[in-house]
Amino acid sequence: MFDSVKILGVKISKLDLGSSRLFVSNLLSVGGQHKIFTPNPEMLVDARKDSYFRRVLNSADLNICDGHGIKFLAKEHLTIIHGVDFMLDVCKIAEQKKCSVYFLGSGSNEVLKKMKNRLKLEFPELKIAGSDVGLKVEVQKEGARKMMLKYDEKENEEILQKIKTSKAQIVFVAFGHNKQEKWIYENLPKLSNVKLFMGVGGSFDFLSGKVKRAPKIMRKIGLEWLYRLVTQPKRFARIFKATITFSFLKVFKSS
Repeated sequence: MFDSVKILGVKISKLDLGSSRLFVSNLLSVGGQHKIFTPNPEMLVDARKDSYFRRVLNSADLNICDGHGIKFLAKEHLTIIHGVDFMLDVCKIAEQKKCSVYFLGSGSNEVLKKMKNRLKLEFPELKIAGSDVGLKVEVQKEGARKMMLKYDEKENEEILQKIKTSKAQIVFVAFGHNKQEKWIYENLPKLSNVKLFMGVGGSFDFLSGKVKRAPKIMRKIGLEWLYRLVTQPKRFARIFKATITFSFLKVFKSS
């Protein structure tokens, strides 16, 4: 288990980037099945009111710190590691260790195709076992503090069978936060061939070029949220949650 600090009830890794890479490399060598999640402020706000989501996040072998807000409000030093960048790190490790990978999600074959083409250029020896656009996954309220997953069991079984047949050892899942983590948590036991699962959110969109990332300088100084607000104003509610709501809860409500 990683050395961590709790933020709004969720364990966040204190490992720096180099140590996180080494940690993942070791996970792939020790056997068993493992999970990597990339909590950001919005996810921590959701996990505070969703006990199931919080339990799922805390089951991870590694929760990297994906957000300046988390680092800024933490009482201990944390290294910001963006999920999309760490996905590339994991691909590099997979290439070195000759582990095959599978890409699940995005909802678009075009996105998957463009992303795989880019990865083949960057990691020519990477073994891509397969990919699938995924299935429709929804969250449904159950009780006062739980949001459970809802999806077509038959369609899900077909996807599981594809992953089994591919013999992939690493699976990247891009269903969007909350959904992808719960899907991994619920389906990991059914995929014994997979050593490592990673929830990657919008990484497929970034790597395919469908969505542009904020300029590097804005990411470095913690203003990626502002870039997204300007370029994707429909995300206002989510950005408000990740900035204002998260800060309020961390300062005034965290125990």
